[in-house]
Amino acid sequence: MFESRIIDRGLEMARVDFAPNHRQPSLLRVGIATVLSIAGSLAADALLVAMATVIFPETKGYVHFQFHDYAKLTIIGVIVACISWPIVTRMSSSPRWLFLRLAILVTLVLFLPDLWILAKGEPPKAVAVLMLMHLAIALVTYNVLVHLAPIRAFGSGSSTSTEQSQSQPQWRQ
Repeated sequence: MFESRIIDRGLEMARVDFAPNHRQPSLLRVGIATVLSIAGSLAADALLVAMATVIFPETKGYVHFQFHDYAKLTIIGVIVACISWPIVTRMSSSPRWLFLRLAILVTLVLFLPDLWILAKGEPPKAVAVLMLMHLAIALVTYNVLVHLAPIRAFGSGSSTSTEQSQSQPQWRQ
């Protein structure tokens, strides 16, 4: 019984209520957002690498700055995030709130391998750029998903800002 109350309280705090008051984003929009998130994230990565090698010439040729090295990990991460968005919209009546916090949490977790390679002796400036790349990917992907594949109001094909207009989430009312 006690464990059940802890779980219920945790779900309430995370705004996981399994009672969305909106329709799912359309699969077409999620697909388009996925492609644009991948393209935008790869462009942001490439821009950060280009800037880093100009600002910090000693990072030129750094193994993790090779396109093939960061591209595969970027694509996998973005696809996982894009699959997660419709799941979050199904689990919460406040999906943008929850998805933002999940994006922050995942980004912080993804800093751990960077900190590991830093501890193993990798160049600090290059590792800092890798961390900025994680942040850029999160910013691009979050914004593309929530704006191009938004939740929709019941009874309409258009997007909604229902979750933002409510003073209290449905699960608290």
